[in-house]
Amino acid sequence: MATTVDQITQRRRGVGLIAHDPAASAGGYTLIAPQTADGHVYLIDIEGRVAHQWKLPVRAGRHAVILPNGNLGYNGNHAESPDRYAPWSMWHGGDFYEVTPAGDVVWRYQDPAHHHDAQWLPNGHLLYAACDVVPEGFAARVPGGTAHGPDEVMYADVIREVNRAGELVWEWKAWEHLKPEDFPIHPGFGRYHWPLVNGLGVMADGTVLMSLRTTAGIIGVDKASGAVTLHVPPSVVSHQHAPVPLANGHILAFDNGNFREGAHVAFSRVVEIDPADNRVVWSYQDEMVNAFYTAFMGNAQRLWNGNTHITESATGRLFEVNPDGEVVWEYVIPWFAEYPDAAARKTGPGRLNSVFQTFRYPASALPWLRA
Repeated sequence: MATTVDQITQRRRGVGLIAHDPAASAGGYTLIAPQTADGHVYLIDIEGRVAHQWKLPVRAGRHAVILPNGNLGYNGNHAESPDRYAPWSMWHGGDFYEVTPAGDVVWRYQDPAHHHDAQWLPNGHLLYAACDVVPEGFAARVPGGTAHGPDEVMYADVIREVNRAGELVWEWKAWEHLKPEDFPIHPGFGRYHWPLVNGLGVMADGTVLMSLRTTAGIIGVDKASGAVTLHVPPSVVSHQHAPVPLANGHILAFDNGNFREGAHVAFSRVVEIDPADNRVVWSYQDEMVNAFYTAFMGNAQRLWNGNTHITESATGRLFEVNPDGEVVWEYVIPWFAEYPDAAARKTGPGRLNSVFQTFRYPASALPWLRA
């Protein structure tokens, strides 16, 4: 006998605007590209109302951003990207669009090898993570992880930058610059992707930040030489996402907390790190630590008034905290659906409202919205 109770737990607990302190919040508009929304992208105001929306031809591979010119930068799921390993269908992108507020496509770039993050750079270039099969014999040198079969193929990260003409202007291959013994895969992760760069950022001096998911830690790479010049080790962060350079030279990161050493429960936190000595100079976690946790995805954004916008991805929960760690705004994504393809549903089953990253923008970044 079918029950009348909503079987989506997150929706039963409440969706839409949950909390708002107008005097303490930065205000603005939040951009959301849900993973299972069939290409719909929503811009909501601070009261949780949809102020604008787009419909893209492919579902979100990862996230969307508002570009400096006011257009939408969209990281779409490439329809013809072959499955490289089990979770690939869920987290690859590879079909990039720049779209006007009216929905007109003004630029498109494709790379079926893309996965996870991409950065739309101020000069118009696109910086993104891709992957390729490691050279023969290399996989045997990578320690750790769990093998899923004797013939399992290992992929490693290839970071690429392309210009507006789609021409490759920079490329960095993990196996050419990282010593495998210095970056072992955690036993809780498979051996199919090393070290799995799930987040990128570019510091003021041009250093490229890379978040290493399966090994944990953040590195900074010199673009000219490819050498690692900065390393936030796994003792500081635990299988994190989204390294964001701040104006003060620090790095903001979403510290997921998978397999967190010394913790008896899993919990996430947001950390601000001084890379000069790898000290955590600011952090946020829930006072009941396991009340804030996402095992995958997630990001944080430092806002213009000093608050921090946080994406708890798996539950579609977005919230804003002040520097004292007090929540001043909270919103739960109300759009739930399954992944459309069976391969993605196997890794991410159920009706989901998950999102890779979300971003808050002031009204000044959206002049067309008021026109």
